[in-house]
Amino acid sequence: MTIGNVRSQFLKLEQPFFLESGESLQGLTLAYETYGELNEDASNAILLIHALTGSHHAAGMNRAVEGVGDLWTEECHLGWWDAFIGSDKALDTDQFFVICVNYLGSCYGSSGPMSVNPETGERYGNLFPRITAWDVVASQLRVLDHLKIQRLHAVIGASLGGMLSMLLATRCPERVHHVVPMATGMETTILQKLLNFEQIIAIRNDRDFQDGDYDPEHPPKQGLALARMISHKTFVSLDDLERRARQEITPQKLIGNFYSLSHPVESYVQYQGEKFAQRFDANSYLRIMDLWQNFKLTETEAQFEACQDQRYLIFSINSDVCFYPEEQLRIVDALKAQNIDVTYLTVHSELGHDSFLLEPELYSPYLKFLLSGP
Repeated sequence: MTIGNVRSQFLKLEQPFFLESGESLQGLTLAYETYGELNEDASNAILLIHALTGSHHAAGMNRAVEGVGDLWTEECHLGWWDAFIGSDKALDTDQFFVICVNYLGSCYGSSGPMSVNPETGERYGNLFPRITAWDVVASQLRVLDHLKIQRLHAVIGASLGGMLSMLLATRCPERVHHVVPMATGMETTILQKLLNFEQIIAIRNDRDFQDGDYDPEHPPKQGLALARMISHKTFVSLDDLERRARQEITPQKLIGNFYSLSHPVESYVQYQGEKFAQRFDANSYLRIMDLWQNFKLTETEAQFEACQDQRYLIFSINSDVCFYPEEQLRIVDALKAQNIDVTYLTVHSELGHDSFLLEPELYSPYLKFLLSGP
């Protein structure tokens, strides 16, 4: 059962927010949602960090987010981890206070390229500054400060969100006890960099992109759709992709005047790309892709030397071709080298990387066990 209707909240910073680059953002706004109640000593908080194109809306129903407009499609209305959050669920809202914050640079309510620059009165567009993984984490810490949460009971993140969860844990070890990186890695791999680069080129080569200075009414949807097609095959296993393609009815279209879609998988990935292009902004996608391209824990962070008081639960997915299981094993080996409390689990799934979104029954018992511990 879903937790019902929820509303986004917004934190607007009064002081400039300084980025790692040295640039600053005035009037930074961060969109977030919370579930459950914060206890008196603020010791029951869990920060959930969403993945690449997710949002702060993790549970319940939210049919509109202020300032997002048509990008908030029907696909966004139900929280992306709704099956995990609520009474007696993995993230039990009878016990815990769950926070999820939209990335800085995204297009779902937090300041990003779609936002209005308070200094000019115009949308940032391609003038929105480059951001780093730490910029995103630091902005989410501002929300925790606003809520008067000094130390998290847990931080949980999957995929790119898992990378950010480890960055928080290693740079601010005093601020979190339990750390749950799911289907993630300590650095961006060569394969990921190549796939990401292909997506960047796909967007930039769309004639509507206009070097990022495009009309919001005529965004580069073809390039964004192609980018999603490139990435989608890493989010699902090929067997599952073929199965989904057979089950879903998608329109057959001509590609120019010489080729018609003749295989269900072609129609399926094209449909997924077009659907994604309706709900995300290209400049936001490029900003987040850029921070992923450059993600790598420093040598000191990757040794987890400052994390002795933390407990880790790390998930691999056996069919994951976005973050292969050996990437999680590297994390486990680094933690064990420091004698840090770590539990490592391999989920056996036919769904690939997206399993962490779709199969709560494979994760919930272990999440409950860790979160209920000291």
